[in-house]
Order: sequence, then structure tokens, then C-alpha cells
Amino acid sequence: MPIDKSEIRLDKMLSRALQSSCVPVPPDFTDKMLTRVREAEEQRLLTRVVMQEKLALAGCIALGISIIAAAAVVPEFAKNLTGQAQTFLAKISQTAESVRCQWQFYTILAGALLLAVYNFMELLSGDS
Repeated sequence: MPIDKSEIRLDKMLSRALQSSCVPVPPDFTDKMLTRVREAEEQRLLTRVVMQEKLALAGCIALGISIIAAAAVVPEFAKNLTGQAQTFLAKISQTAESVRCQWQFYTILAGALLLAVYNFMELLSGDS
């Protein structure tokens, strides 16, 4: 495992501090300190990810509320939105009917696609 620059810097700083200290230090002191530093970094990253997820959820809720408010304030917007939803649902039913009529073709197509994705992933992963 390659040594990180921050580990080298921490090791030098600890060496200088320990040379000036007269307290006996256990042999695995540096490893314990590096473990604590890594755990603190992981905790910081986890906190950041949780905050991003909360912001994404808040954005989705705000978008939903704004659409509902726009539909309540502007009736033409609601009519247009309803018309688009009906068109979308009609297209879904047409697609489902098409798939039901030609399910053998789509099954073979899905199998070929899965095989291509599997081979691509194997190509990228290499020998590891």
C-alpha cells in the first residue's frame, strides 16, 4: 500500500514531538493515530453525504410543493399538466401492448444487452 504524503507529514511531526517528550510511547502509537485520523476523515465524509441527501430530499419536496402551488394558482398550468399526464399514461399502455405482442424479441434483445454490459464490465475490471 503506497504511503500517503499526509502520513509522512504526520509521522515527521510525531517524531519531532516524541523526541522532545520524555514519556515512553508504545510502538503502535503512530498506527493508532493514523487510524483515528482516517476515522475522523470517514466521519466527515459521511456527514457530508448525509447533508447532500437531506438537501436533495428538501429540493424534491420544494419542487413538489411549487408544482402544486402553480397548479392551484394557474388553472391553465393544471390543465396542461393533466393533459401531459394522460398522454404519458396512454404511451405507457401502448408500449406495454407492443412489448406484450413482441415479448420474444425484447427478451432476446434484453439478453444481448445484459451480455454486452457483462462483457464490458469484465473488460474494464481486467485481471483484478
